[in-house]
Amino acid sequence: MEHVMDTRTNKRKGLVKALMLVAFIIGAILLVRFTPVKEYLTPDTLGQFLDMTGFWGPIIFILIYAAGICLFIPGTLLTGLGAAIFGAYWGFVYVWIAAMIGASVAFFIGRTLGREFAASLIGDKLKKYDDAIERNGFATVLYLRLVYFPFTPMNFGMGITKVHFKEYLFGTGLGIIVGTFIFTFFIGTLKEVWASGNWAELISFKVFFSIALFAFSFFIPKLIKKFKGES
Repeated sequence: MEHVMDTRTNKRKGLVKALMLVAFIIGAILLVRFTPVKEYLTPDTLGQFLDMTGFWGPIIFILIYAAGICLFIPGTLLTGLGAAIFGAYWGFVYVWIAAMIGASVAFFIGRTLGREFAASLIGDKLKKYDDAIERNGFATVLYLRLVYFPFTPMNFGMGITKVHFKEYLFGTGLGIIVGTFIFTFFIGTLKEVWASGNWAELISFKVFFSIALFAFSFFIPKLIKKFKGES
C-alpha cells in the first residue's frame, strides 16, 4: 500500500514538473513571438550594443545566444548574427561555444522537469528505445546533429531520454562543428565583401569556396543517411 502511494506521489510530482516544462516552452515561444525581442536581434542593433561593451562583447554575445537557444529563437538567426558581427572565424568560435552552453542548459531543463514524467509513461515497447539511446548515446546524438535535426527541440528532448550528459555533450560538440563552420564562414565572407565595398571580391576564390561549402551543407544529411543505410 505504501509503495503504491509513493508511486502515485512520484507520478504527480513528475506531472507537475512536466507541466512546468510545457509552460516554460510555451512562454518562451510567446515571448519571442509577441514581444520586441527580435527587433534587437539585427547585426546593426546588436553590433552597436556589443561595441559599447568593449572587452565583454563576445562574452555578452555568448550569453545572449545561449539564452536565445533556450527561448526557441532560431539558431540560424543567432549564428548569422555571430558571423555578421564577429566575422567568419571568431564568429565560428563564439557561436560554437554559445551553442554548446545553450544546448547544455536546455538539456538540463528537459532532464530536470521532463524526465520523471516521461519515464512514468514509457511502456515496455518504448523502454527498449530509451535503453538503446542510453547505450548508444554518443552515436545517436552525433547522427542527429549531422542530419540537422532541429537544434532546440533536440536539446530539450534529449534531456527527457536516458542519454548520459557526457555523451550528449561530446556528440553535440562534434556534430555541430561542420554545419556551424560552413554557415559562419559563408555569412562572414559575404559580410566582409559588403563592408569593403569591393564588389570585385564577389568572384574571389574565398567567396566561391564559401558558396560551395554552403551548398554542400545541404547534402550532408543525405550523405549521412546513405552511409548509415549501407553500413
